[in-house]
Amino acid sequence: MEKKNKNKGFTLIELMIVIVIIGILAAIGVPIYRSYVRRAMASEGRALVGSIASAEKVYYAEHNRFWTGTVFDDTNPLRIDPRMNRYFTSASITATQTDASGNVIGISIRTTGTGDATGITVTGTLTTTSPLTITETGT
Repeated sequence: MEKKNKNKGFTLIELMIVIVIIGILAAIGVPIYRSYVRRAMASEGRALVGSIASAEKVYYAEHNRFWTGTVFDDTNPLRIDPRMNRYFTSASITATQTDASGNVIGISIRTTGTGDATGITVTGTLTTTSPLTITETGT
């Protein structure tokens, strides 16, 4: 009785080709994935800026001026508390425009990412005559 010696499995060359293909896919996929993750983190900053802008519109309707200062807890007159956010936990609001009486009628809202979102900055600009415009850097 003759025994057939049949080897089953993959050759070393076949395994090396698979490893090279996986390496190429990882080299392309990881930077793209990181870009998507950073843009997702920035969306939290855009949401914070949008919330502050909405609260500023209400504040303006009641006081005929925008509020300026730093939003880092719920003690600000806007009653916005960003401490529950994961990446954007504070924002600064600065005056960009005033009327003849010195009332603030234009503001810039800026928040900077922390932790994994370090380097991401989201800025919103709002005036009494134009809608909110949001820009982001570092994504």
